[in-house]
Amino acid sequence: MADPKTAHISAQTTLIPAINGWEIFLNDQGSSPHTVKAFMGDIGLLASYLPPDRTLGSVTTSDLNNFLKWLTEERGVPCSPKTLARRITSIKAFFRWLHGAGVLLVDPAEKVVQKSVRSPLPKVLTRAEVEAVYEIAGSYRRSEKPDTRYFALLDLLLATGIKKSECLSLSPNHINLEADAEGGPMLFVRYNNPKHRYKERKIALPDSWVEAYEDYSAEHKLTDQLFPWSQRRLEYLLEDLSKEAGLEKHLSFSMCRWTCALIDWQSGMEPEKIRQKLGISKVQWREVSQKLRRLAANTEAD
Repeated sequence: MADPKTAHISAQTTLIPAINGWEIFLNDQGSSPHTVKAFMGDIGLLASYLPPDRTLGSVTTSDLNNFLKWLTEERGVPCSPKTLARRITSIKAFFRWLHGAGVLLVDPAEKVVQKSVRSPLPKVLTRAEVEAVYEIAGSYRRSEKPDTRYFALLDLLLATGIKKSECLSLSPNHINLEADAEGGPMLFVRYNNPKHRYKERKIALPDSWVEAYEDYSAEHKLTDQLFPWSQRRLEYLLEDLSKEAGLEKHLSFSMCRWTCALIDWQSGMEPEKIRQKLGISKVQWREVSQKLRRLAANTEAD
């Protein structure tokens, strides 16, 4: 049975109406706005390259390969290997949808060669380095004049894997220390922009952070923000930890996020749960999971 989104699309339909139908389909499937925007931009380029009256059924594999050659050699606009790989993915997804819905008997993109891109692996903390920065953060917390910011920030980032922007937007209202039917204390990641609602999630908080939070909140009399300092000041706190722990690496929000994901991966957490915890789309997860697999393999080799 044909997909209802393709009911008025046939092999004689031109690209633009088909692209519009695909956009509706992607949105109905719950694809992230970022993914839909990228797909539409990539296929829109193909539509601008081919003659406006070119029908879906007349598009050949040669047409698609010529389009990709135009993108990389003739268009005059830089097209990085990563961007090219994404555009090939977009083309394959579009024509796979049309073929699967019965619009096209033959998928012209099936034999288009996918260009794989291996982007550099992110830097993460080793287990020994994690212990070292925790020791420094703990020493600040236990000093005669306690400064719990270091531990509260570090433990939250390594336990939840939240991004810098998410951390900066947190308020005490996003913390629920009471256990409920679904589990123990939770962090709620919220977004004001409706376009990013798909990223909203709740993440379990470890006992170590809950215990520290009581001292931290009392020490700093929190009101609107969980971390009422500038982005740069929080970055300095992380840099202080790496310097005092004797690390050659510069501890950052991104490094904490990747370290958290790697720890979860190596602990055997289900990949889908890691994806949901990070708040990323299934398309983004493909690259992230590949990197985690390589990071884990490198760790085992070491």
